[in-house]
Amino acid sequence: MQFQRKVLSNGLRVLTIPMPSFESATVLVLVGAGSRYETKQNNGISHFLEHMAFKGTEKRPTAQDIAALIDGMGGEFNAFTGKETTGYYIKSSSNHIDLSLDVLSDMLLRSKFDPVEINKERGVILEEINLYEDTPVRKIGDVYEQLLYKNTPMGWDIAGEKDVIRNIQREDFLAYMESLYSAHNITVVVAGGIDSEKTNKLVEKHFGAMSAFGTKKYEPVGDAQVKPEAMVKYKKTEQVHVALGVRTVPIDHEDKYPLSVLAAILGGGMSSRLFHEVRERRGLAYYVRTSSEHYMDSGTLVSFAGVDLKRVDESIKVMLEEYKKVQSSKFKVQSLELKKAKEFLKGHLVLDLEDSRSVAGFYASQELLEKEIDNPDEVIAKIENVTADQVARVAKTYIVNNTLNLAVIGDFEDRQRFEKLLSL
Repeated sequence: MQFQRKVLSNGLRVLTIPMPSFESATVLVLVGAGSRYETKQNNGISHFLEHMAFKGTEKRPTAQDIAALIDGMGGEFNAFTGKETTGYYIKSSSNHIDLSLDVLSDMLLRSKFDPVEINKERGVILEEINLYEDTPVRKIGDVYEQLLYKNTPMGWDIAGEKDVIRNIQREDFLAYMESLYSAHNITVVVAGGIDSEKTNKLVEKHFGAMSAFGTKKYEPVGDAQVKPEAMVKYKKTEQVHVALGVRTVPIDHEDKYPLSVLAAILGGGMSSRLFHEVRERRGLAYYVRTSSEHYMDSGTLVSFAGVDLKRVDESIKVMLEEYKKVQSSKFKVQSLELKKAKEFLKGHLVLDLEDSRSVAGFYASQELLEKEIDNPDEVIAKIENVTADQVARVAKTYIVNNTLNLAVIGDFEDRQRFEKLLSL
């Protein structure tokens, strides 16, 4: 799989990824805009704007007009918001690329932001926030990042605060777009059964007139931490959800791939160390997993688990013990364990890229967030090149006592109780 890259005169970047055996194609517009660019006064507007994109334009006045058009070509459409990017996509038969680009450019350039529709969608978002609050397995990641990044845009919920959502108006959306939705801060990616030359002409046709301007910069993350910290979110539940992690590195750092392999060894599958010790051997949890996550200027290695309410202390101690083992100077990665972790990562990458939507996202995020773009085979090669010594080194370097962080959702209010457990 290979990509072609073109930059329009307005700075908008175009990536095309031909997939000759595919009859479908995904058109994805990814913007360098997300919740980390917000303020306390508009927290949640990135996500709210994503919701409003399909609610009507000057050319297609209602949400029904847009939905009927996409349904009429047998397509699917959606959008998503993160802390650093916001994406809008349409996936359809590859002969509908022109129409997909027309609809997406229309939404970004000519959305109506009808006050009536804003008020309707306001209620939808408030209920979405309620859903997250009632789903601890989804909420625990937000609580962990709140602990990690404190009262900064990176620590705030992407969905926003209810009081802020209730007060966002049409002019707020327009001002937000005027601060970030510049042509040079956008990439359009088309993946699937396409011809790159023809596709580039269509992107130029629909996005070539988009304006470019200076965009808002994000607030850098402060990662100073001198001792272990814990945060407890009280919620009466039958299962306690915990997130235990440490600070690591940004997305472009050379240690990204060794950290990914380490995460797979710790909690990357049913034969991983944490799964075996926490669930299989002791029956403490239903789920337990570890991931290595990265932003443009920060990162974390974190393990999540849903554990027995009465045995939460034991569960955390067991997780810490596994962290201690890999952090110890005696830690030696066995060749079989290393191979298994690599195959886990490579296999999941291949499975993730089995459709044009995933392929488009794979390339788009690299274009906006990283210094260079790797094809899947290049990523696989970088995973394969990770050595046992590199894994041991990153374990010793980043799994350290002073950057331990523990987030808990459960029937507790005593944060100090959990801080006392945090020691390597």
